[in-house]
Amino acid sequence: VQLVESGGGEVQAGGSLRLSCAISGNSFNLDGVGWYRRAPGKDRLPVASLNRGSPTYYHGAVKGRFTISRDNATNTVFLQMDRLKPEDTAVYWCRAWEGYYVYWGQGARVTVSS
Repeated sequence: VQLVESGGGEVQAGGSLRLSCAISGNSFNLDGVGWYRRAPGKDRLPVASLNRGSPTYYHGAVKGRFTISRDNATNTVFLQMDRLKPEDTAVYWCRAWEGYYVYWGQGARVTVSS
């Protein structure tokens, strides 16, 4: 399974960005897909995820502003980020998992200026 992110960049506070994660390879049995981020000087944290058989997860800091979705036709996962704040500045990674196997994308940098 390979993951390739796109859509990062710089935006002013209050703006929007959409991250995309193209999934290729044998991805039919994935248990879940999601997004993580690492802000400067902080640990990498889960942002949002779609888990088979479980409710959609959002970190409290992004709930109500970010939306995760998946297009099964193109096997792409999106993270729509609205009302962005400077504290959302981070490198964002797409993550997918199947049992004990975990797959990561290369990361996409998002910078939100005040």
